[in-house]
Amino acid sequence: MPPEDYSALWPEDALSEKFLAATGPGGQNVNKVATACQLRCNVFALGLSPDAYARLRTIAGSKLTIGGELIITARRYRTQEANREDARARLAEMIAAAHIVQARRRPTRPSKSAKARRVDTKKGRGEIKKGRGKVSFD
Repeated sequence: MPPEDYSALWPEDALSEKFLAATGPGGQNVNKVATACQLRCNVFALGLSPDAYARLRTIAGSKLTIGGELIITARRYRTQEANREDARARLAEMIAAAHIVQARRRPTRPSKSAKARRVDTKKGRGEIKKGRGKVSFD
């Protein structure tokens, strides 16, 4: 469940909104009213740690500009307010995902007995296949 007030999550001067003509459902209303919300967020103003910023760059992909602006376009709903909330919720999800640190993988090696079992089974399969050769009637 997204929070009701997103202003506590980031400084408001880091965001700017613009409303565009949307595509999709809405009939004639789509042609008359600019309901799609384009949310621009300056990620440098968010004060993210370098690790979180690097993860946000990979999560955002092409939505992040070279100048450090994250652009989210929401046009799923028919009203400006619903699209504004959708864009802010998606921004909050991205930022929350950027703060999650993945556990480092510890490489493991198979034990000596596991290696021996593997070789034994390979030899067994080889013997079975060798028995499928041509039969000689000597």
